[in-house]
This record gives sequence, structure tokens and C-alpha cells, in this order.
Amino acid sequence: MTQRSDLLQRGANPAERRLVLLHGWGADADDLLELGPLLVGPEVSVIALRAPEAHPYGPGRQWYGLQPIDWGQLPAARQSLQQRLEELGQSVPLAQTVLLGFSQGGAMAVDAGSALPLAGIVACSGYPHEGWQPPAAMPPVLLSHGREDPVVPFGASEQLQQLLQGAGGAPELLAFSGGHSIDASVLTPISQFIRGRLAAAPQG
Repeated sequence: MTQRSDLLQRGANPAERRLVLLHGWGADADDLLELGPLLVGPEVSVIALRAPEAHPYGPGRQWYGLQPIDWGQLPAARQSLQQRLEELGQSVPLAQTVLLGFSQGGAMAVDAGSALPLAGIVACSGYPHEGWQPPAAMPPVLLSHGREDPVVPFGASEQLQQLLQGAGGAPELLAFSGGHSIDASVLTPISQFIRGRLAAAPQG
């Protein structure tokens, strides 16, 4: 595993395919890293990005302020994430990269990723940002959410699905009986989506 101050990396390096992980509010880059081997093979580069802002109530990180929500920070957060993804695209093209985010990371994945030529986007327990509208052409999206989520209501992913459908997309929403998590029951369909999108991606 490779560690930098802004990311953690495991899997093949160099590689032709990549999975990028975005953690949730109050977590850190290591939070989702163990998902890598469950979702992709060892030939895929897995990178977990660290959110740029310190969490106000603990040792974790945040993409922007959430308590209270500071939408004023969002444009800079979006631009910063897109820039980081474009930099990663210099080693593995974005067309051969899937972006997966959880909770606040899921919201960032859909928002920032919608304007990039990614192979696909996975948003787990995510939500739409205020005023966000999907572009007419954006990467395929897969959603997952627990019906009993006490942190981000299940309806937030339903809203995301409706917004994406309104723009011509066909996002599947994987619902499960549970709370604010990436449930074991959705790992196989998430892996199938990621592997399928990476397999369909153009060769370097």
C-alpha cells in the first residue's frame, strides 16, 4: 500500500484501470480502502482520496462543512476534487476510472464526477447537492441506500435517481434493509457494475 498525505493507494501500480474512493463526513481516506479487494481484482489500481478540510468535531475530514451545511464551500470543493481526479487521469485515463463515494463522498462523486469523462460513478447513501442538475451527458451511475438510514434519508437517493432519470440517465438504486452503511448485500451488484464499466472502458 502506498500512502501520501492526500491519498492511500493499493492494487496494481502502474495499472490500466482504476477505482477511486471518496469517504464520508468525519471519516478519512482509510475508511473505504478495504472495499477495494471486494469490488475489483488485483490488476486494478485503488485510490482512496482524503478530504481537504479538517472535521470540526473530531480527527476525521470533510469535503465541506455540514453542521451547519455551508453550501458556500461547495464550488471550491467541487473544483478541487475535479482537479485531483484530472491529475490522477494523467496516469490512468478517467475513461478507465470508476468513482465511488459514501455519504458526503457519494454526493461529491455524483456532483464533481458528472462533468468528467469517467467510466462510471457509484454513490452509496448519497444525496443531491442544493441546486445540482445533472448534465445531459454524464457517466453511468449506480446508487445504493439503506431504507432505514437515520443519517441521510433513503429519499435522498430516490431524489438523485429522479434527477438523473430526468436528464436521460438510467441509474439503478440498490435498496437494502439497513442504516447508514454499505451493506454486504449490495457488494456483489456494486462489484458487477464497477467491473462491467471498467471492462467496457477503452484501452489506453
